[in-house]
Amino acid sequence: MSESVVKTGLVDAEKRTWLIASSAVGALGTAALVIPFVASFQPSERAKAAGAAVEADISGLKPGEKMTVEWRGNPVWIVRRTPEMLADLAKNDPQLVDPQSKVSSQQPAYAQNPTRSINPEYLVAIGICTHLGCSPSDKFATGAQPSLPDDWLGGFFCPCHGSTFDLAGRVFKNKPAPTNLEIPPHVYLSDAKLLIGEDKKA
Repeated sequence: MSESVVKTGLVDAEKRTWLIASSAVGALGTAALVIPFVASFQPSERAKAAGAAVEADISGLKPGEKMTVEWRGNPVWIVRRTPEMLADLAKNDPQLVDPQSKVSSQQPAYAQNPTRSINPEYLVAIGICTHLGCSPSDKFATGAQPSLPDDWLGGFFCPCHGSTFDLAGRVFKNKPAPTNLEIPPHVYLSDAKLLIGEDKKA
């Protein structure tokens, strides 16, 4: 009897050793699978870069000209407005949906003004129509033009469904677009450099 007890004790010890060893190997294998899986939920370097702030050199932009930079996959327009363009903005107010830019989700607080900008000379706006996401065309020339009113003072025309925006990105009444063009967060690093995507200097 004592022999069978000893043998049973040995068997139990061997089983315990195998159980511990196989559990340890299983835990390591699980960790080896779980860690990369969890890490895959982190944004890639490319994705992080796509959302990063973009620096724009505006030193060569002349009055009346526009340049476009890409931020988060969207075109961002930078328009250097002439004194005449700025003077005409107030004339559009009665025809606009939101002339005072009261819909706060469309611009940061520092751009909630008649020119929708930090520096009135420059408009910085996302060039995507707020109706269905088309990109409006520049219509800076004033006066009668196809698809535009005779008293047109310059701005943007969306060829997809006919929405019109003035040179502050404000939408005209009775058009498909419900709100003004979006103003992205931005800050001037200097007179010649603009940082789009951040509100304060890095």
